[in-house]
Amino acid sequence: MKNSVYIETFDNGPGGWLGWDKNGAKALEIRKSCAISRSPWWIDCNHCYPGAGFLHILFALHTSHKHINPEPLLMVAGRNKFVDGEFPTDFTNAKITVKIKGALELKGSNLFLLVQGKMKNIWVNQIFTGYPIKVTNEWSQQSFTLIPDQKLWTQLGSRYDRKNFYGEGPIEQLLTDVNGDIIFVLFPLDVVPLDKNVDPYKGWAERDYPVDRTKLPTGYVMIDEVKIEFNQGKQ
Repeated sequence: MKNSVYIETFDNGPGGWLGWDKNGAKALEIRKSCAISRSPWWIDCNHCYPGAGFLHILFALHTSHKHINPEPLLMVAGRNKFVDGEFPTDFTNAKITVKIKGALELKGSNLFLLVQGKMKNIWVNQIFTGYPIKVTNEWSQQSFTLIPDQKLWTQLGSRYDRKNFYGEGPIEQLLTDVNGDIIFVLFPLDVVPLDKNVDPYKGWAERDYPVDRTKLPTGYVMIDEVKIEFNQGKQ
C-alpha cells in the first residue's frame, strides 16, 4: 500500500522541489530549512492565448518520472522524496497544507496550485483557482482540498503552436493520475511588450521581445513545509 501522507520540511535540502526557467529545471534557494523563490521569474508562455494565459513558476515537484528523464532534475534538486517514497498520483480530494510567508506585489495575479498530468499523449494543466493562497509577511499555515469540481479549476490549454504537446481534459480524470507535477504558480500575468506593434502571443516573451516588467509580480516567497494527505474521501 502506498504512503498516504507526504511531508517535506526542507531540513535536508530541496527533496526534489525545484524552480523553472527558459533553460528548464532551476535550483531553489534553500536556507534555514525553507525553500525560497525570488523575482524576477521566468514568463511561461506555453499556455498564453488561445490558452488561459501567462504564468510564473515558483516551486515545482514532479510526482512521477514515468514520462520524463529524471537525470537533469536530480542534478539541481537532489533525490525526489515523493517519487522515491512511492506516494500516490491520485490527488482526488487530497488535502494540501503549506506553511508559507513572503513579500509580494501581485500585480493582478495570485498564488495558486497547478496540477499537470499526461492524458492520451497530451499534457493537461489545470490551476486550482478556487483557492488563492495568501502570502503575508508572517508565517501562516493554509490548507485546501483538491475537489474534483471543474468550476473551481481553470483549464490552461495551449498557445497556438504547442497544441501537439498541451491540451485539455476533465479535472475529474486529471486528478486521478497527476503523473507530471504539482506547481505553485503566479497567475494570470499582464505581459505587455515594450514595442506596441508586437503580438505577445506569437513570439516568446523575453526571448523574442522585451516586456514591461513593471506590470509583473515582484518579491519573494518562502515555504517552510508542504504536507499532502491522500485518500481523504469525498468532501
